[in-house]
Amino acid sequence: MALLRRHADLKNESYECVRAETTQVPEVETRLRTNVTRLKERVSVLMEENTGLRDRVTRLALAGAVLADRLRKAEEEARLPDNVLRFPRS
Repeated sequence: MALLRRHADLKNESYECVRAETTQVPEVETRLRTNVTRLKERVSVLMEENTGLRDRVTRLALAGAVLADRLRKAEEEARLPDNVLRFPRS
């Protein structure tokens, strides 16, 4: 310990050599990598789902606007007297 305290550079160098020579990955790191991979896949699925839902909301909003416009036109035509005809717009 006294040697390692005095020569921290040698300690670090020896630890690096051990890490370079051993190819064993700690079990914690393996679990974390697996978890990260699983979470990235889940994020990808959720992003695709979010995109689909945004598209659906846009289409529904447009459909609602079209229906509201048709209702407005129908109400306007209902208010016209019977002897008045509306010319179609071109």
